[in-house]
Amino acid sequence: MNEFVQSMRLWFAPERVRAEGETPDYRFSLANERTFLAWIRTALALIGGGFAVDQFLPELSRAVRTGLALALLAAGVLCALRAVNHWVRCERAMRRGEDLPVSRFPTLLSIAVAVVAVAMVVVVLFGWEGR
Repeated sequence: MNEFVQSMRLWFAPERVRAEGETPDYRFSLANERTFLAWIRTALALIGGGFAVDQFLPELSRAVRTGLALALLAAGVLCALRAVNHWVRCERAMRRGEDLPVSRFPTLLSIAVAVVAVAMVVVVLFGWEGR
């Protein structure tokens, strides 16, 4: 837990990361930043998808529409938070000369998106209506 709290502090003071270890090759830091930006784009797409489901599928029952929208919105929020946490953890590992951290998050995110996609396929095929 202490490691997580320390990582969270670095979210708001990334200049503190420089206090650890040695400066890595800038190409690695820039690659880490590009990965962060890719996660943020994914988060934005999930959030946009959640709003689209809620706003543009009024014929869907309220419960189904809300459930799908909330699942996408929650995945977007988690993805955005995970992006900054992963960036900090990778930057620290590179500065310390450690292996890069592994994560189950991509698998969990993929499963969540797949579940929502299957639910949307069912909705499209069977046309649940909000009556």
